[in-house]
Amino acid sequence: MKVFDELVGQQHIVKSLQDAVTSSRNGEETQEMTHAWLFTGPPGSGRSSAAVAFAAALICPNDGCGTCIDCRTAMAGGHADVEVIRTEGLSIKIDEVRELLQRVAWSPSVGGWRVVVMEDADRLTESAANAMLKAIEEPGSRTVWLLCAPTLHDVLPTIRSRCRHLQLRTPSTDAVAEVLIRRDGISPGMADFAARVSQGHIGRARHLAINESIRGRRNTIMKLPLGITDIASAFKAAATLVELATEEANTQSEARDEKESQELAQAWGQGATGRGMATGGSKALKELEKEQKSRATRMVRDSLDGALLDIATLYRDVMMVQAANATNGADQANGANSAASSNDAQSLINKELANEIVALADRLPPHATVEKINAIMKARTNLSFNAAPLLTIEALMCALA
Repeated sequence: MKVFDELVGQQHIVKSLQDAVTSSRNGEETQEMTHAWLFTGPPGSGRSSAAVAFAAALICPNDGCGTCIDCRTAMAGGHADVEVIRTEGLSIKIDEVRELLQRVAWSPSVGGWRVVVMEDADRLTESAANAMLKAIEEPGSRTVWLLCAPTLHDVLPTIRSRCRHLQLRTPSTDAVAEVLIRRDGISPGMADFAARVSQGHIGRARHLAINESIRGRRNTIMKLPLGITDIASAFKAAATLVELATEEANTQSEARDEKESQELAQAWGQGATGRGMATGGSKALKELEKEQKSRATRMVRDSLDGALLDIATLYRDVMMVQAANATNGADQANGANSAASSNDAQSLINKELANEIVALADRLPPHATVEKINAIMKARTNLSFNAAPLLTIEALMCALA
């Protein structure tokens, strides 16, 4: 299987990447091959997967065969000439970029190119982005930059103007379900459910399909707005949602944090015979704790953001039912037959909550549904600007009440 075969629903960009790989064999910048690329697309579209696959194809002697040692190590993140930058904190700071620039100045050690894949270019601070701009403006003769971001506007104009842009799209539900069945052995029914509620996010669909606890947590979250009847229940729902997000983040980070701390302490001599950790060990541990705290904060915010997107699908389904009801009413008034009601259930993302969705659609006026979706999107924006999570979610739940 070649490296580009894992890109689900992205056939429109594979041809451009393959042409660039072919053109790169002469070692010069051409119309097809350039030194800086920007991959954009919604979460789950596979923009970082596309960038890593492109990096593997560039250093593979067989244009991305997927089986050679270069392809396998590049895809696994262990190739000497492929630098993959993943941030787990809230931002990428200038010190990290300066260290990166020192490393990428080296010549390729194995392949013909030195490739840098930055998965979260949208998290660059302004000073870090400006520091990286000079390297993109004056790249090394054998260096290729592959930046990933949700949209063009998430990257500084000076950087995006120097990159070739590739826009990925959200894979279809059928395409995601087919991958889950073929690659992961998921049953067709579960694959359809996971692909549908993940809205084309391949990684999240897989987690939902194989993890019952994640499905249970999502079910609890989806029922929170349905139980809001007054301000008191709104505050209770907000506390529950933040608690669930914090619990999920802590579950993912606790064991990892402990392991990282132990390994770093051992590296500085803790547990060895003698006086204990070497000079500077305590400072290194404090720096690690700071990074872990930043990572935990981001994980809570990411978990809340995912939950808000799930709740938004509930009101999206309500809006679909209201639109179908309006269409049916107009057709009946005109004496025409409509198939909208039969197609309505098929268009729902949350088919399992169809009865609750229909009841909510009958109770809410259409303009109120739109206002609630706007309130959810506003809460997501506020969270991205580091607003206090609990206060933000409480304000949202009051708006949904």
